[in-house]
Amino acid sequence: MTKEAEFAETMETFPFKLYGWVGILIMAISEILLIQNKSFIKIWFTPVMWTGYILFADALIYKLRGTSMITDRFSQFLFLLPYSVGCWLIFEAYNLHLQNWKYIGLLDNMVVRNIGYVWAFATIFPGILFTSELIDITGMFERIRIKRIRISRRSLYVIMFIGLLFLIVPILVPTKVAIFLFGPVWIGFVFLLDPITHLMGGKSLFGELENGNLNKLCSLFLAGLICGLLWEFWNYWATAKWVYIFPYLTSPKLFEMPLFGYLGFLPFGVEVYVMWEFATKLLKFKD
Repeated sequence: MTKEAEFAETMETFPFKLYGWVGILIMAISEILLIQNKSFIKIWFTPVMWTGYILFADALIYKLRGTSMITDRFSQFLFLLPYSVGCWLIFEAYNLHLQNWKYIGLLDNMVVRNIGYVWAFATIFPGILFTSELIDITGMFERIRIKRIRISRRSLYVIMFIGLLFLIVPILVPTKVAIFLFGPVWIGFVFLLDPITHLMGGKSLFGELENGNLNKLCSLFLAGLICGLLWEFWNYWATAKWVYIFPYLTSPKLFEMPLFGYLGFLPFGVEVYVMWEFATKLLKFKD
């Protein structure tokens, strides 16, 4: 059976969940209100759109695969939301020193402002993970393989040490130097946590490499880029948003992001996956 036939058969078998239609409705109404220049939606545009997208993406995953996180592993989904917030706050803490972005147009009321932070940060991990899963379902990268390799424990320990250096050095140097070092932070957790997950017997990219499989790595790169474009597109139209303060290569821009900055979304997609798989193995979640 061809891939196209498999998709056609799957589409007839599994329903598109009601919450997926709700997600589509949320995004459609939000776009209409934005066009009408409604101030409320312009303030909350980014988290609202991501909420709709996540509901839609998960429902589409269920439609194509017959299983999804919201439908079948809802307790994991509930954990994923605050975990996403907590992990992103780590990067916000780095940004206090590295100063790569700042927020503008925020509400004065600190309670409401913090609700906005939590809401927006909670959508980051689901957005990346669900997008990657949709890409996996298409099978577009299944044929990309390399020769199987054996990664020794010593090599994994060396990689972990490099990851630790990538995470520590940027916070030890002065800001005028650190501002150039967000790149190592975007891959530091990959080098640190993925070998640990691999040694624990969990799902890891190093395990995929040992099997000669590049499918997941490629899908995460693409998911990071897709989500990066959506983040920047929706952020561009919002009044409460982030802007970048890079000291170099500030143009040309695509929305608020300098064009070269989109490269950072590729490893960030990988980092999200690695941080999530580390948590699922540590907490012994079942697929």
